[in-house]
Amino acid sequence: MNKKNLQIAASAVLLGLFFLLFFSVRGCVKQHKARKEHEAWLALGPIKNAPVRIYDVKFAREFNDMNDVQLQVAQAIGVPPVADREAAEHLKERLVKLEDTDTYVVDSLTHSIPYLIPSAKELLDLIGRNFQDSLAAKGLNPNRLVVTSVLRTEADVTRLRRRNQNASENSTHRYGTTFDLSYWHYVKVPELRGRPYEDVPPEYLRATLSQVLRDIHDMPGLCYIKYERKQSCFHITVRR
Repeated sequence: MNKKNLQIAASAVLLGLFFLLFFSVRGCVKQHKARKEHEAWLALGPIKNAPVRIYDVKFAREFNDMNDVQLQVAQAIGVPPVADREAAEHLKERLVKLEDTDTYVVDSLTHSIPYLIPSAKELLDLIGRNFQDSLAAKGLNPNRLVVTSVLRTEADVTRLRRRNQNASENSTHRYGTTFDLSYWHYVKVPELRGRPYEDVPPEYLRATLSQVLRDIHDMPGLCYIKYERKQSCFHITVRR
């Protein structure tokens, strides 16, 4: 290799070392800046609520769709009643399984199984999205809804009636059209990038949910809702 080629090679090596050092230093500066910004973010402490426009809907007046009305629709658009959980497996082509999402969680179901007809699942997803949007609009920290009851088999209904004689033998839950949402229990979203969310008073969450459900209930032909005082839930049946 002649002298000129050696000079070119040396220059290339030096240039490569320069860029390596430059990008290494720039990367360290970015990491340091990001760490300082994150420390400043954490130093702000818990993310507080800033509540606005919080009021309860009149539950008994607004949500009073009786069982016989809901039952007529459930029988028309839902699946036929199933004897037990094994039989429900054969209806999976007509049912959608519920999983926890960013907007709701499925409770530990003791007298039902987590399946709904597709339109009921779409209704639940809509309620969940609107609930999160409404919390944000009202200056409240995010919480997820809790689904407490879904599709009940004949065996579920029998066991439930042994425990609660007031439980309906011909419940709309038998048809996969209906789900219950707790109005007292929610799942708090714990934090945002390391900063904890301040708790939201349950009465604020209940009020927000009631407003969301009233708006959806007012949409023509979308759903029926019954306020269940003893079960502390809203009993919701899709209509189409």
